Amino acid sequence: MSFHPPKPLWLAYVGLVLTPLFWAGNAVVAKGAIDNIPPLSMSFWRWVIALVVILPFGLPGILRHRRVIRQYLGSMLVLATFSVAAFNSLLYYAAISTSATNIALINATIPIFIALLAWLLLGDRTRPIQILGILLAVLGILTVVARGKLSVLTQLQAQPGDLIMVAAVFSWGLFSVLLRRQAVPLPALTFLTTQIALGTLVILPFYLIELTFFKGGFEVGRATVMPLLYFAFFPGILAYAFWNHGVHKVGPARAAMFMYLTPVFASVLAGVFLGERLGLFHIVGGVLILAGLFLATRKTPARQ
Repeated sequence: MSFHPPKPLWLAYVGLVLTPLFWAGNAVVAKGAIDNIPPLSMSFWRWVIALVVILPFGLPGILRHRRVIRQYLGSMLVLATFSVAAFNSLLYYAAISTSATNIALINATIPIFIALLAWLLLGDRTRPIQILGILLAVLGILTVVARGKLSVLTQLQAQPGDLIMVAAVFSWGLFSVLLRRQAVPLPALTFLTTQIALGTLVILPFYLIELTFFKGGFEVGRATVMPLLYFAFFPGILAYAFWNHGVHKVGPARAAMFMYLTPVFASVLAGVFLGERLGLFHIVGGVLILAGLFLATRKTPARQ
């Protein structure tokens, strides 16, 4: 009889701290590399590399559960389109015309969009405190998008990248809600491998259009290969593994609190590596977003 000692709990917390750091790095590295790698090339090759790495581990599960995959293929294709394909592609497009700090702040509102869409599409009960949180977070997004100026909203002068990032977050929220509605009975690794494969196929025709008619390719070198490797390993495979492990060990409610670190890490990294400076609208918008997140995701104690 073999004995496997439990892993220390602190390892789960280390992983939960590293996960938002990797997510923040996704925005910062994308912003730094966008002049060298077109956005769809960035998205496509990120997932190709991730697929090559994960396929040897995920392929046995795909073969073992191929009947389930065939049964849920349509649902999984839709899920992969909104998550693997659309979310990351839109995020990289956003990097063309907005800052890494803005990307991270808007990205931090994912739980808000999930709660809002779950209420609209699934009829989830929403408490007054959650509604207040959603309103505060939306106000925070508008503050960031408007750069603290009401005229930006009234005259429709928002940066395209901010609006594209809102669309990216909406896409991930829709994926999360649809995943709840159409749960796919697959092990985590099998599901992830299948999602990456399907999402890469969805991106492929758009990547070929971009390659042929718009941005063209990119030169293979340190300035392009290193960002792609980062995207594949850190915000891709490792963040997913660390997040799942952390949720399993400490619970989803406590793990969700670590998401608040993403805009903090992003602002520091963007300042150090990209020279981005925080404006007053970043601070005000960030406080509103984080307050909204706290209110919308906190669990009220059960009544005695």
